[in-house]
Amino acid sequence: MKKMFWRLIVSGIFFILGMIISSSSIKLIMFAISYILAGGDVVKRAIYNIKEGEVFDEHFLMSVASIGAFLIGEAPEGVAVMLFYQVGEMFQDYAVGKSRESIASLMDIRPDYANVKVGDELVKTSPEDVEVGDIILVKAGEKVPLDGIVIEGSSMIDTSALTGESLPRDVGEGSELLSGCINLNGVITAKVTKEYSESTVSKILDLVENASSKKSKPERFITKFARVYTPIVVLIALILAIVPPLITNSTFNQWIYRSLAFLVVACPCALVISVPLSFFGGIGGASRKGILVKGGNYLEAMAKTEIVVLDKTGTLTKGIFKVQKIVTDSSPDELLKLAAYAENYSNHPISASLKAAYKKEIDSSLISNVEEIPGHGVVALVDGINVLVGNDKLMNKYNIQYNNNIEDGTVVHVAIDGKYAGYILISDEIKEDSHMAIKGLKEQNINKIVMLTGDSQTAGKNIAEELGISKYYTQLLPGDKVEKLEELISKKSERATLLFVGDGINDAPVLARADVGVAMGGLGSDAAIEAADVVIMNDEPSKLIQAIKISQKTLKIANQNIVFAISVKVLI
Repeated sequence: MKKMFWRLIVSGIFFILGMIISSSSIKLIMFAISYILAGGDVVKRAIYNIKEGEVFDEHFLMSVASIGAFLIGEAPEGVAVMLFYQVGEMFQDYAVGKSRESIASLMDIRPDYANVKVGDELVKTSPEDVEVGDIILVKAGEKVPLDGIVIEGSSMIDTSALTGESLPRDVGEGSELLSGCINLNGVITAKVTKEYSESTVSKILDLVENASSKKSKPERFITKFARVYTPIVVLIALILAIVPPLITNSTFNQWIYRSLAFLVVACPCALVISVPLSFFGGIGGASRKGILVKGGNYLEAMAKTEIVVLDKTGTLTKGIFKVQKIVTDSSPDELLKLAAYAENYSNHPISASLKAAYKKEIDSSLISNVEEIPGHGVVALVDGINVLVGNDKLMNKYNIQYNNNIEDGTVVHVAIDGKYAGYILISDEIKEDSHMAIKGLKEQNINKIVMLTGDSQTAGKNIAEELGISKYYTQLLPGDKVEKLEELISKKSERATLLFVGDGINDAPVLARADVGVAMGGLGSDAAIEAADVVIMNDEPSKLIQAIKISQKTLKIANQNIVFAISVKVLI
């Protein structure tokens, strides 16, 4: 960027010198130097594209018109064409660069090592060198390096990198382990079932790469225009150069001169600076509203959005589990207090939700005989009262009759002194402006709105129905999401855009595959932000409406500039 800036400054100086020097030969030299500095790259690009079979683009148009200007003695016009074009391009590149400065680099979810058991020793080994059947040990806080089956130990596993869901999963002997997850607390031993190249984490990385290669990058607005405009102008110029001399007494020299003059006049100088500046303004305007766009082509593509596909957790919901309801025949406050006390020593996210809902200081001296049963819940003595807090399995384990005909969500049952006391419903919260986002999309006549989630059928259904989303797919891993997205892409109109909005590592392949990928940047993973084409910095889904409106307004202004520029050329 800096190099181009100084080249254009120097080119501009030589251009001014050429304008004020009286000697015609020195004047021509000044203009030639200015032209080479400003337009050398454009001419080289035009020649390269011709070799590749792409003749009629904006580089060819600029080159032909500017060289034609030199041939008919209008060198200042030839230089001005290139200067205007390069200045417009530089402004657009600057806007994109400013957006990219705010975007984090790709997070590597690839595990660095595996602890392989060799006899009684642990050997740190590269995951690529571990074989099927090897025994690995995963300590608390480490990434699971390869897919396997737990043969010893129990723990909680953070699966958000794969499913996007923030509630950890309990694993124990016989449970399946997927690489890329994080072991949160216990030490687990597992038997490797797949080589690294076949493991889940490796497949996610491949999905991102392959999805990017399948994605057709939207063409630049000016390139599409030039592909239509340039052949028309060149054809008219050729007709002017050849036909009139054959049917009149004029010479070929006269009409070749007029043909070149026509090319110079037809070259839309106003267009080559106004169109990039339109997108510069659009990208800059979006950036000021916390919407970072990685290129003018993505801004244009957004304006043609027909289908919007959204992730659930972290995009439409907060990804934070909160107590939503307490159901009991006694005091709800007392039930919550006993549950919070019993769960005080647990670091499970459900325990954190209960303690956050209780909001009072917990007197740990009242708590004794605490037993945390992995995959079940907690048993504790609270101020002399025997309290059981957990899921269905815990109630069954202690033969306690409980209410199993209840609403969807994460249910925490509570039993006091061997009797069922009630339950606490914990679920993810919908973001405040998610309703506004869905309503705004429908007001923009975007009625094909789809939700994809790795969460359960019931959880996905509840969120979709509450937000008014008619089509949703649940229990999807990253590969499943890509398959669903490709299915939706095949059903859209030819020139329309499918836009996907997500936030997690598991969304990275889908963001890379969509026509336009939009990442929630405030809390979104680095992988999602890197794979996306647009980043919303404050995690408000309603910003999507602003982004679409800005893109539509930008495209409208660019089209108006084209009409104005062509009208002026026709009048001339």
